[in-house]
Amino acid sequence: MALRIMDRAPDFTAETTQGRISFHEWLGDSWGMLFSHPKDFTPVCTTELGYLAKCEPEFTRRDCKIIGLSEDSVEDHNRWLADIKDVTGQEVHYPIIADTRLEIAKLYDMLPADAGTSAEGRTATNNQTVRTVYLIGPDKLIRAMLVYPMSTGRNFDEVLRLLDSCQLTAEYKVATPANWSQGEDVIIVPSLSDNDARQEFPGGWTTVKPYMRVVPQPEHT
Repeated sequence: MALRIMDRAPDFTAETTQGRISFHEWLGDSWGMLFSHPKDFTPVCTTELGYLAKCEPEFTRRDCKIIGLSEDSVEDHNRWLADIKDVTGQEVHYPIIADTRLEIAKLYDMLPADAGTSAEGRTATNNQTVRTVYLIGPDKLIRAMLVYPMSTGRNFDEVLRLLDSCQLTAEYKVATPANWSQGEDVIIVPSLSDNDARQEFPGGWTTVKPYMRVVPQPEHT
Protein backbone atom coordinates (compact mmCIF):
# COMPACT_ATOMS: atom_id res chain seq x y z
CA MET A 1 0.00 0.00 0.00
CA ALA A 2 1.32 3.43 -0.96
CA LEU A 3 2.36 5.74 1.88
CA ARG A 4 0.74 9.14 2.16
CA ILE A 5 1.25 12.25 4.26
CA MET A 6 -0.08 11.71 7.81
CA ASP A 7 0.27 7.91 7.52
CA ARG A 8 2.21 6.33 10.36
CA ALA A 9 5.83 5.80 9.32
CA PRO A 10 6.45 2.03 9.23
CA ASP A 11 8.69 0.76 12.01
CA PHE A 12 11.59 -1.60 11.32
CA THR A 13 14.82 -2.95 12.75
CA ALA A 14 17.98 -2.71 10.68
CA GLU A 15 21.75 -2.75 10.71
CA THR A 16 23.35 0.66 10.25
CA THR A 17 26.82 2.18 10.23
CA GLN A 18 26.23 2.85 13.95
CA GLY A 19 24.87 -0.56 14.92
CA ARG A 20 21.47 -2.20 14.95
CA ILE A 21 18.48 0.09 15.54
CA SER A 22 14.73 -0.10 15.98
CA PHE A 23 13.55 2.87 13.97
CA HIS A 24 10.76 4.24 16.18
CA GLU A 25 12.82 3.68 19.31
CA TRP A 26 15.77 5.44 17.67
CA LEU A 27 13.56 8.43 16.78
CA GLY A 28 12.26 8.73 20.33
CA ASP A 29 10.42 12.02 20.79
CA SER A 30 12.38 13.82 18.07
CA TRP A 31 11.49 14.74 14.52
CA GLY A 32 13.27 12.63 11.93
CA MET A 33 14.42 12.77 8.34
CA LEU A 34 14.84 9.46 6.51
CA PHE A 35 16.43 9.90 3.09
CA SER A 36 17.15 7.03 0.72
CA HIS A 37 19.70 6.24 -1.98
CA PRO A 38 19.66 3.61 -4.75
CA LYS A 39 23.30 2.58 -4.41
CA ASP A 40 26.60 3.39 -2.71
CA PHE A 41 29.41 5.01 -4.70
CA THR A 42 27.05 7.02 -6.91
CA PRO A 43 28.19 10.57 -7.71
CA VAL A 44 25.06 12.60 -6.97
CA CYS A 45 24.42 10.77 -3.70
CA THR A 46 28.04 11.30 -2.68
CA THR A 47 27.54 15.07 -2.90
CA GLU A 48 24.24 14.82 -1.04
CA LEU A 49 25.58 12.92 1.95
CA GLY A 50 28.50 15.33 2.20
CA TYR A 51 26.32 18.43 2.07
CA LEU A 52 23.92 16.99 4.61
CA ALA A 53 26.84 16.28 6.95
CA LYS A 54 27.73 19.98 6.67
CA CYS A 55 24.24 21.16 7.59
CA GLU A 56 23.47 18.46 10.19
CA PRO A 57 23.86 21.04 13.03
CA GLU A 58 20.88 22.92 11.57
CA PHE A 59 18.74 19.77 11.78
CA THR A 60 19.99 19.13 15.32
CA ARG A 61 19.03 22.68 16.29
CA ARG A 62 15.51 21.85 15.12
CA ASP A 63 15.48 18.59 17.13
CA CYS A 64 15.43 16.53 13.95
CA LYS A 65 17.48 13.33 13.69
CA ILE A 66 18.95 12.32 10.32
CA ILE A 67 19.23 8.79 9.00
CA GLY A 68 20.18 7.61 5.52
CA LEU A 69 19.36 4.39 3.70
CA SER A 70 21.10 2.68 0.82
CA GLU A 71 20.69 -0.72 -0.79
CA ASP A 72 24.15 -1.98 0.16
CA SER A 73 25.98 -3.47 3.13
CA VAL A 74 27.38 -1.70 6.18
CA GLU A 75 30.86 -2.58 4.91
CA ASP A 76 30.16 -0.85 1.60
CA HIS A 77 28.66 2.12 3.44
CA ASN A 78 31.80 2.53 5.54
CA ARG A 79 34.02 2.44 2.46
CA TRP A 80 31.73 4.98 0.79
CA LEU A 81 32.00 7.31 3.79
CA ALA A 82 35.74 7.60 3.13
CA ASP A 83 35.01 8.68 -0.45
CA ILE A 84 32.42 11.20 0.77
CA LYS A 85 34.97 12.79 3.07
CA ASP A 86 37.56 12.82 0.29
CA VAL A 87 35.18 14.41 -2.25
CA THR A 88 33.28 16.88 -0.04
CA GLY A 89 35.61 17.39 2.92
CA GLN A 90 32.76 16.42 5.27
CA GLU A 91 32.68 13.57 7.78
CA VAL A 92 29.31 11.86 8.07
CA HIS A 93 28.17 11.35 11.68
CA TYR A 94 24.55 10.28 11.12
CA PRO A 95 23.75 6.56 10.62
CA ILE A 96 23.16 4.93 7.24
CA ILE A 97 20.89 1.89 7.04
CA ALA A 98 22.00 -1.23 5.19
CA ASP A 99 18.90 -2.41 3.30
CA THR A 100 20.57 -5.37 1.61
CA ARG A 101 17.36 -7.43 1.45
CA LEU A 102 15.36 -4.50 0.08
CA GLU A 103 12.91 -4.90 2.96
CA ILE A 104 12.73 -1.25 4.01
CA ALA A 105 12.55 0.00 0.43
CA LYS A 106 9.50 -2.23 -0.05
CA LEU A 107 8.03 -1.31 3.34
CA TYR A 108 8.16 2.35 2.32
CA ASP A 109 6.84 1.58 -1.18
CA MET A 110 10.03 2.70 -2.91
CA LEU A 111 10.41 -0.69 -4.65
CA PRO A 112 7.69 -3.10 -5.79
CA ALA A 113 7.00 -6.27 -3.82
CA ASP A 114 8.42 -8.41 -6.64
CA ALA A 115 11.80 -6.61 -6.69
CA GLY A 116 13.51 -9.63 -5.12
CA THR A 117 15.10 -10.13 -1.73
CA SER A 118 18.71 -9.15 -2.30
CA ALA A 119 20.68 -6.09 -3.37
CA GLU A 120 23.23 -8.46 -4.90
CA GLY A 121 23.62 -7.76 -8.61
CA ARG A 122 21.23 -4.82 -8.61
CA THR A 123 22.33 -1.50 -10.05
CA ALA A 124 21.47 2.10 -9.24
CA THR A 125 19.17 2.06 -12.26
CA ASN A 126 17.29 -0.97 -10.88
CA ASN A 127 16.89 0.95 -7.62
CA GLN A 128 16.31 4.42 -9.06
CA THR A 129 13.00 4.85 -7.21
CA VAL A 130 14.84 4.66 -3.88
CA ARG A 131 15.28 8.45 -3.83
CA THR A 132 12.78 9.76 -1.27
CA VAL A 133 13.01 12.16 1.66
CA TYR A 134 10.55 11.55 4.51
CA LEU A 135 10.00 14.07 7.30
CA ILE A 136 8.52 12.30 10.31
CA GLY A 137 7.03 13.96 13.38
CA PRO A 138 7.52 12.94 17.03
CA ASP A 139 4.14 11.20 16.73
CA LYS A 140 5.71 8.96 14.05
CA LEU A 141 3.41 10.35 11.34
CA ILE A 142 4.84 11.23 7.93
CA ARG A 143 4.58 15.02 7.64
CA ALA A 144 6.16 15.44 4.20
CA MET A 145 7.70 13.46 1.33
CA LEU A 146 9.99 14.61 -1.48
CA VAL A 147 10.94 12.34 -4.40
CA TYR A 148 13.89 13.15 -6.67
CA PRO A 149 15.31 11.45 -9.77
CA MET A 150 18.89 10.13 -9.67
CA SER A 151 20.01 12.91 -12.01
CA THR A 152 19.04 15.73 -9.62
CA GLY A 153 20.77 16.35 -6.32
CA ARG A 154 18.44 17.13 -3.44
CA ASN A 155 18.24 20.65 -2.02
CA PHE A 156 18.65 20.22 1.74
CA ASP A 157 18.25 23.94 2.33
CA GLU A 158 14.71 23.48 0.99
CA VAL A 159 14.26 20.45 3.26
CA LEU A 160 15.18 22.67 6.22
CA ARG A 161 12.64 25.25 5.08
CA LEU A 162 10.04 22.50 4.77
CA LEU A 163 10.93 21.22 8.24
CA ASP A 164 10.51 24.74 9.66
CA SER A 165 7.04 24.91 8.10
CA CYS A 166 6.04 21.45 9.29
CA GLN A 167 7.13 22.18 12.85
CA LEU A 168 5.42 25.58 12.93
CA THR A 169 2.15 24.34 11.45
CA ALA A 170 2.10 21.35 13.81
CA GLU A 171 2.17 23.78 16.74
CA TYR A 172 -0.15 26.54 15.49
CA LYS A 173 -3.27 26.66 13.32
CA VAL A 174 -1.45 28.31 10.44
CA ALA A 175 -0.16 27.50 6.96
CA THR A 176 2.88 28.95 5.20
CA PRO A 177 2.56 30.67 1.80
CA ALA A 178 4.67 30.12 -1.31
CA ASN A 179 8.38 30.70 -0.80
CA TRP A 180 7.85 31.38 2.90
CA SER A 181 10.96 31.59 5.07
CA GLN A 182 11.37 31.56 8.84
CA GLY A 183 10.08 34.79 10.39
CA GLU A 184 7.76 35.83 7.55
CA ASP A 185 3.97 36.25 7.73
CA VAL A 186 1.78 33.14 7.72
CA ILE A 187 -1.85 32.31 6.93
CA ILE A 188 -4.53 31.33 9.44
CA VAL A 189 -6.00 27.97 8.38
CA PRO A 190 -9.48 28.36 6.80
CA SER A 191 -10.98 25.76 9.15
CA LEU A 192 -10.49 28.13 12.11
CA SER A 193 -13.50 30.41 12.59
CA ASP A 194 -13.02 34.13 13.20
CA ASN A 195 -14.24 33.68 16.78
CA ASP A 196 -11.69 30.94 17.48
CA ALA A 197 -9.01 32.86 15.59
CA ARG A 198 -9.43 35.79 17.98
CA GLN A 199 -8.50 33.48 20.84
CA GLU A 200 -5.48 32.11 18.97
CA PHE A 201 -4.33 35.44 17.51
CA PRO A 202 -5.45 38.24 19.87
CA GLY A 203 -3.32 40.75 17.98
CA GLY A 204 -5.63 40.41 14.99
CA TRP A 205 -4.88 39.73 11.34
CA THR A 206 -5.06 41.23 7.87
CA THR A 207 -7.93 39.93 5.72
CA VAL A 208 -6.71 39.63 2.13
CA LYS A 209 -9.73 37.60 1.02
CA PRO A 210 -12.55 36.13 3.14
CA TYR A 211 -10.65 32.82 3.06
CA MET A 212 -7.18 34.35 3.47
CA ARG A 213 -6.21 35.89 6.83
CA VAL A 214 -2.57 36.84 7.24
CA VAL A 215 -0.75 37.16 10.60
CA PRO A 216 2.84 37.58 11.74
CA GLN A 217 4.52 34.25 12.35
CA PRO A 218 3.86 33.00 15.90
CA GLU A 219 6.97 32.35 17.94
CA HIS A 220 7.88 28.70 17.48
CA THR A 221 8.67 26.97 20.77
